[in-house]
Amino acid sequence: MREQSVALCRPLLPEDTVMQPMLDVSPPKWHLAHTTWFWEMMLLREYQPGYTVFHPDYAFLFNSYYNSLGSRVNRADRGTLSRPPLADVYAYRAAVDAAMQQLLDQAADTLPPLFWELFELGLQHEQQHQELLATDIKYILSTSPLAPAYFNEELKIKTAAAPQATWLPVSGGMHRLGFAGEGFCFDNELPRHDTYVADFELQNRLVTNAEYLEFMAAGGYTDFRYWLGEGWDLAQEQGWQAPLYWVQHEGQWHRFTHYGLQPVNLAAPVTHVSFYEADAYAQWQGARLPTEQEWEIAARQFRPDPAAGTFLESGQLDPQPLPANADPTQCHQLLGDAWEWTHSAYHPYPGYQRAAGALGEYNGKFMVSQLVLRGGSCATPESHIRLTYRNFFHPDKRWQFTGIRLAR
Repeated sequence: MREQSVALCRPLLPEDTVMQPMLDVSPPKWHLAHTTWFWEMMLLREYQPGYTVFHPDYAFLFNSYYNSLGSRVNRADRGTLSRPPLADVYAYRAAVDAAMQQLLDQAADTLPPLFWELFELGLQHEQQHQELLATDIKYILSTSPLAPAYFNEELKIKTAAAPQATWLPVSGGMHRLGFAGEGFCFDNELPRHDTYVADFELQNRLVTNAEYLEFMAAGGYTDFRYWLGEGWDLAQEQGWQAPLYWVQHEGQWHRFTHYGLQPVNLAAPVTHVSFYEADAYAQWQGARLPTEQEWEIAARQFRPDPAAGTFLESGQLDPQPLPANADPTQCHQLLGDAWEWTHSAYHPYPGYQRAAGALGEYNGKFMVSQLVLRGGSCATPESHIRLTYRNFFHPDKRWQFTGIRLAR
């Protein structure tokens, strides 16, 4: 798990790892250090007798948002941290990894259950930052006029058209939702609770770039009738005419990818759209976005195979088209490829109790003014996702691999 974070940064120049071109993006060097600070602060400091922190100032530099764990560098100033140099951050990672290994070798049989809960949380936390590394690196490189490629190899674009989308019926009624069973989940996936929904239909695949281009060609970005008010105002203010990373090049639409500037793959799922754009597209199609309850109910009904999705481990960092021979009676791309916007606010489930201390700051304090996304993306580690996973972003965000699935 720890090696995966380092591997993601290996293609970068040291200069790339310090960049923070917008508030939502953190420098890759900061991600490498922050995930290390998490292990040091949450586990080594508490469970390794006599442990001495690697550097006394790193807690201030690399704390993210844990008020209960002390003061920290302002989030907007992470890109000003030219020091410590990248080599020192790698040395920090190596030292903490060695200390963790020593602790596990010497005391694994005597460590209390809370240690193992925090250990699992540390793994999950690092996987979240691996996804952020992949998407933040893409945004960082996209801001260069040189449009540098992260990957050296050529992107192989599958040109076959995606199969026609079909509408699949999903049974409503009373359903019990939330995480159940063995294994890890975040606290925002609990407790299990009952919810009622009416019968509905869900499209069997994600919306494609070709379909979204039709929305653009029909004047979707210039017709207020399809837009929520604040989304329309934002689109006009920001001059949105296409998804993030799309540019006109030699008379054709291209998009910036980890492979540099590439022609838009018409058959692939559209990504890097805000909730406002996703909702406007749905309105233009005479449909809507699903709620997160509907999404989870449908996912439980169709039981998607994670192996069919595109995840971080594929090494592609680009959503893939659905094969032309895909079964039209099955629901595809529910896991992997693109996070799916839902029309559900990120609120606590009935009976949710925020944990005390730093753990209570992990999810609970963000349950306001954000919307839920489901399913994971091509940048999500496969072992990190599950049907009950609740991602959340503000509705204007576009730098993640965010896509669209229609409901009605």
